[in-house]
Amino acid sequence: MHIRIHEQNPSPRLILQVVDLLRRGGIIIYPTDTVYAFGCDIFHPKAIERICRIKHLDRDKSRMAIVCHNLSNIAEYARISTDVFKMLKRNLPGAFTFILNGSKRLPPILKDRKTIGIRVPDNNIALQIVEILGNPIFTTSVISADNISQYETDPELLIEKYESIVDLVVDGGSGDNTPSTIVDCTDDDNIEIIRQGKGILQ
Repeated sequence: MHIRIHEQNPSPRLILQVVDLLRRGGIIIYPTDTVYAFGCDIFHPKAIERICRIKHLDRDKSRMAIVCHNLSNIAEYARISTDVFKMLKRNLPGAFTFILNGSKRLPPILKDRKTIGIRVPDNNIALQIVEILGNPIFTTSVISADNISQYETDPELLIEKYESIVDLVVDGGSGDNTPSTIVDCTDDDNIEIIRQGKGILQ
């Protein structure tokens, strides 16, 4: 199944359709401000495991990330110092994945490695999905299998390739081919950019 949602003015009815599917444990492909990504409700461990199988991720070794709606939402699921909070406020929403120390609110399947990647993408579709859902979604980029580009950017190709594998592909227009900038904030005294991507840290 697939649906088209306009990023500038997302249909509330279609956003609710996506949220209802996530609440039932479904998995989606959806647009962000960088690349398209797989997503599911963080409180459905079987959905997370299903995405990990699709992407051949080792859950114990791979970096895990979630999409939050805003800074208050982040503070529920990660431990943040005052300085890091100020940095997040300057840069979010934006094309960043901030690696933070996780809080006890994270579900067990995401707490094993102690840290969690946090995204608040500058994309109305992604943000409204998370806001209406009421909790973060697990997220991981859709990687291209060809040698031309690293990421899948064409919604039609995503639908053709993944419609039978995931429960819903959300067509939000052409995606970007540049991933988020990853910033390690687990040590307040040594904040480090570990992958320079689309986001320019302020």
